[in-house]
Amino acid sequence: MSDERRRGRQRPPARARSDQHRSAQRPAERARRTDPARLAAYTVMREVAQGAYANLTLPRLLREKRLHGRDAGFATELVYGATRLSGLYDAIASHAAGRPVSEIDAQVLDTLRLGAHQVLGMRVPTHAAVDETVALARQVNGAGAAGFVNAVMRRISERSLDDWLGIVTADVTDPVETLAIRTSHPLWIAKALRAALIGHGRVSADEAATELGHLLESDNAAPKVALAARPGLASVAELVEAGAVASTTSPVGAVLPEGDPGAIAAVREGRAAVQDEGSQLLALAIAMAEVGQGALTAERWLDLCAGPGGKAGLLASVAVQRRIPFVANEVNEHRAQLVRQTLSAASAAARAAGTTLEVRHGDGRDIGGLSPAGYSRVLIDAPCTGLGALRRRPEARWRRSPEDVAALATLQRELLASGIDATMPGGIIGYATCSPHLNETRFVVQDVLKRRDDVELEDARPLFVDASGAPLPDLGDGPYVQLWPHVHGTDAMFLALLRKR
Repeated sequence: MSDERRRGRQRPPARARSDQHRSAQRPAERARRTDPARLAAYTVMREVAQGAYANLTLPRLLREKRLHGRDAGFATELVYGATRLSGLYDAIASHAAGRPVSEIDAQVLDTLRLGAHQVLGMRVPTHAAVDETVALARQVNGAGAAGFVNAVMRRISERSLDDWLGIVTADVTDPVETLAIRTSHPLWIAKALRAALIGHGRVSADEAATELGHLLESDNAAPKVALAARPGLASVAELVEAGAVASTTSPVGAVLPEGDPGAIAAVREGRAAVQDEGSQLLALAIAMAEVGQGALTAERWLDLCAGPGGKAGLLASVAVQRRIPFVANEVNEHRAQLVRQTLSAASAAARAAGTTLEVRHGDGRDIGGLSPAGYSRVLIDAPCTGLGALRRRPEARWRRSPEDVAALATLQRELLASGIDATMPGGIIGYATCSPHLNETRFVVQDVLKRRDDVELEDARPLFVDASGAPLPDLGDGPYVQLWPHVHGTDAMFLALLRKR
C-alpha cells in the first residue's frame, strides 16, 4: 500500500477494527437486521443531522444500548469516520449512484456514508460491509431503499479508495480544491487554513500545498484522549496510576490509551478533566505570565468567556493554590451551570483555603464597564468557528460557513476591548481562540490595538513549555503563539498576550 493511501485512510483503534468485530445475531436474522453497533452508529448520525453533537450523543447512546469494548469502539469509528469524511463519501456515492446527493434521501445517504466508510476507510471485509449496510437499510430505510443501497454499495466496493480519489478529482484543476475533496473538507475551510499557515508564518506561499495537506489529513485522524490534572487537586502521577500515560507536551497532562475517562476517580470528581493539551498549555501560559508590581499586590483573575469550563478549571485550581480570588463569567445560563459543575472541586478547595471562587452569569462585553481595572489577569477565550478542533468535532466542518466568521468578528473585538478595560495597569490579557483563521486571530488583535494606546503586545512564546520544562518548538516568529495539530499534536489554539500599560 502506498504512503499516500496509508495517510488518506482512516485507521480505527485496535479494539474497533471490525475484522475482530462479530455480530451476536443468527445468520437468518442478519439479512433483515444489522447488528447493534451499526444501528447505534446510524442513530447517532441521524441525531447529528438534526443538530446534535456526536461527542455528546454517542456516549449517551452507547450507555443506553449497553455497548462496550469492541462494539463501542466499532460504533465510535463508524460515526466519527463517516461524519468527517462525509464530503468525500458523498462525492463517491453520487458517482456510484449516477445522481447528485441532493436527489438521495438524507436518511439513505447516512446509511451509504456508513457503508462507504466500512469499505474504504476500515478493515471490514467487503462482503460483510455490503451485506450489513443493506441489512441496515432494510431495517431503517425500508425494503425499497435497501435495493438501491445494495446497488450503490456494490459499485463502491468495486474500486479502491485510491481509484475513487482519482475519479472524483479527475476534472478538478485547482490544487487546493483537490486537497479539499481528497481530505473531505469544504473548500472555504481549506482556503482559510492555507491562508492561516502563511499568515501565521508557518510556511511560505510556495510551501503551502504540502503543509496544507498534512494539516487537513491531521483533521481526519482520531485525536488522543488527553487529561489534565488540575494543580493542587490531582497529579499526573495519580492519572498514570489510573492507567494513563504522562504527557510529553503538557506539564499537567496525561494521555489515556483506552477506556472511559469517567472511570478515573480524579476525572469523575472534577479534580482532573478531559482537555486538549493545547488548551492546557494556553491556560498555564496565562497563569505563568508576569504582571506589574501594582497588579501583583492586588491579584484577581477573570475568565471572561468561561463555558463550558475547561480552561477555567485549570486556571481556577492554580489561583486557589496561590490564594488568589477567581471569577469565571459565562453569558449562557446553561453553560454557566456547566462551569459551576466543573469547578466544584476547585470551589471546595477555595473555601478550605480561605479564598474566593465565583461563577457569574453575564455578558462579557459588559464587564469592562462594570468592573473597570478590576482584574490583574484576564482570559478571553472568545467564541469562534472552532476550525482548529475539527478532528474532535466531526460535524463542525459541515455546519460552519464563511458567514460565521463575519458574524463573530464584532463580538470577538468587543470582548477583547471589554477584557482590556477590566484589566488593571500592569495586568495581562490573553486573547485565545481554537481557530487559526486570520480573521479570528491576528486581525482581531491588530484592529483593537489600532484603536487603543493603553495596551501593548507581549511575546507569548516563552510561556509555552513542555512537560520537561523545555520551550515548546515550532512556535513561529511571535509575538503570537499558534499551535497546529500536525505539528504539536494539539488543537490549533491561538494566543495573543497583551499587557495593560
